[in-house]
Amino acid sequence: MRPVHLPEIAERIERLPLSRWHLMVRLLIGTATLFDGFDQLLISYALPVLQRQWGFGQATATLLITAGAVGMLVGALLAGTLADTIGRIRAVVACIVLYSVPSLLMAFVDDPQTFMVLRFVQGVGIGGEVLAAAVYMSEIVGAARRGRFVLRYEVVFAAGLLCAALVSSWVIPAWGWRPLFVIGAAPVLLVFPLLRWVPESPRWLAARGSARTEAVMARIEAATAASAIVAPPESPAVEPEQAEPVARGRYARRTVVLAVVCLSAFLVNYALSSWMPAIYTGLFKVPLADALRYSLYSMVASFLGAGVLAIVVDRAGRRISLAVGLAGAGAALAVLALTGPRDGGLVAVFVTVSSLFISATNIGLYLYVPELYPTRARALGSSVAGVFIRLGVIVGPILVGVLSTGFTGFSVALGVLAAVGMLAAIVLIVFGEETTARRLEELSP
Repeated sequence: MRPVHLPEIAERIERLPLSRWHLMVRLLIGTATLFDGFDQLLISYALPVLQRQWGFGQATATLLITAGAVGMLVGALLAGTLADTIGRIRAVVACIVLYSVPSLLMAFVDDPQTFMVLRFVQGVGIGGEVLAAAVYMSEIVGAARRGRFVLRYEVVFAAGLLCAALVSSWVIPAWGWRPLFVIGAAPVLLVFPLLRWVPESPRWLAARGSARTEAVMARIEAATAASAIVAPPESPAVEPEQAEPVARGRYARRTVVLAVVCLSAFLVNYALSSWMPAIYTGLFKVPLADALRYSLYSMVASFLGAGVLAIVVDRAGRRISLAVGLAGAGAALAVLALTGPRDGGLVAVFVTVSSLFISATNIGLYLYVPELYPTRARALGSSVAGVFIRLGVIVGPILVGVLSTGFTGFSVALGVLAAVGMLAAIVLIVFGEETTARRLEELSP
């Protein structure tokens, strides 16, 4: 069988019609990513109950939140190398197992120390799956539809966060926290369907010179031709650039911008989402049921924000859309900080508005980041950005946990988060690169 090179594979992917095969792949991988979001946020809703049941204080609570975030950082570090070495789909499957099994075990532990260890292991899988999956989804569709297609997949992550809030608000008052983590183990059932029905990325195979490239690409072409929904747009071939020294400088600059934006966006989001249920019940003396309801409002807003982004991202462009999310969240938190919040309901309103904006940016970054690196190192580049994402997930909750010892400290924390969001928006507008409707090989030779 003749070797098939990446430029040819890229051109053939551009010619694929949007099909029911694409929707099947998006459904299977999307279900795994939905549970990624679901499992990631369960600790926030279980934390107030665990504090009362196991009798630990603020320091242990911070460690329980941080253990998972550190695990996600390790997962982000490993995911790029894993996905570039063994393949995108195998990396996704490995991460699913790694976050599902610990979730089941967590349902049966009776002490914070064991829970913390399992939460760390689970975090490794959570941090790796969403990166490897985002890379795969960006590689199987043409440039003209990549934004809408990938973001409609990424919206399920926001749906997972929303499901965590919905299920927690229903399950915890009735049955306690343990059933939540049993539910979180469900994606292990996806392992066989993913390995059986989802082929490896032809771009990754071609970049490695694999003999399987032609067979896999032909399988995808046959499946999409038989189940086409929308024909691909006409698009001229684009030859990849060869200026490697220029490319290296280009990727270094992009990495610096992504480091700032990823760190800032996720710091703001998880500083709030990780702590708000406990802050509502502790600082503002809100009943647990109301605190869970307030957090549910934020998750609904997060889902709506992600949905709006999926609609506008190919029209407004990546850079403007993501920057508006950062600036909008920063503005809402700045207003809240300046009012000197004393009422839990008022806090919930502004935090919900902030969630609407910042969650859209968080979801959009999983589309934007893979577009900025070449196929040979796309997962590795995404992994580097993922490290800064997870640093934000770690630093944000620690920041709020340290500062929010009273109303004044909480206002200071909100002011810091507002400044971080607005500065990141400026960096993205000034130094970020627009990627909308451009081929991956054109963007990243």
